[in-house]
Amino acid sequence: MDYGKVAYVGGGNMTRALAGGMLAAGYEPSHIFISEPLAEHRARLTEDLPGAVICEANDDVVRDAECIVLAVKPQILCDVCKPLAPVVQKTRPLIISIAAGVRGADIESWLGGDLPVVRVMPNQPALLRLGISGLCANEHTSEHQLRAATNIISTTGPVIKVASEEDIDTVTAVSGTGPAYFYLLVDMLVKAAVDLGLDYDDALALVLETARGAGEMAEQSGESMDALIARVRSPGGTTAAAFDHLDNTDFRDIFSAAVGAARDRAVNLANQAHEAGKDD
Repeated sequence: MDYGKVAYVGGGNMTRALAGGMLAAGYEPSHIFISEPLAEHRARLTEDLPGAVICEANDDVVRDAECIVLAVKPQILCDVCKPLAPVVQKTRPLIISIAAGVRGADIESWLGGDLPVVRVMPNQPALLRLGISGLCANEHTSEHQLRAATNIISTTGPVIKVASEEDIDTVTAVSGTGPAYFYLLVDMLVKAAVDLGLDYDDALALVLETARGAGEMAEQSGESMDALIARVRSPGGTTAAAFDHLDNTDFRDIFSAAVGAARDRAVNLANQAHEAGKDD
């Protein structure tokens, strides 16, 4: 796998995960360029990603790049993109953005327009190469570029191609935010077990292994979630008692509303980024 020079703008955890995944997949290290303004972070990147080219300035990495991965905080993405417009308008690279809540059309505009832009929503387990990402591309993106973006992102886990940026907002609410939902459930189960008398370490082991096993069952069984629940929820049993209580508290509706709130916030952030990026 080699798509020429790939430049990462921003040297944070997700860049480390993606660049590390590319190296593990056999990508030529000298074709990976990363810009990072902080010296201590550059030193760590140099240690973690042997052979990759680590620079301080964004201009130094994007020059002549076939692909640019924008991996900075959404709040500063506009300010990062606009100075790069003269360079990318000459080289016409593939642009991949992993910034949450910033629309591809805004990124394209800030970079001068008429560019292939692929928006990606990865999630935290990508740091362990156990992530999953949603991806959508604009109309300027060729099939070759779409394959390149998919292959780069898939080094940290599966990639789901969605039809629109509205779908990316939903991906953000489901899998982007999703790890926190599971951490909350783990935390609640552990605390409940401790309150009922179990040792904390024992409770944590029980919950984490149960979560791991349930995930494997859900993936491998081919059954619906309702069918899997029914296999555990014997009439009149302990699981039935727990679910009866949850159903009486409208737990499902509350959780569905929470996911909807996350999706709505993604839309709001995109609108804010759009307004903030307008020229005076």
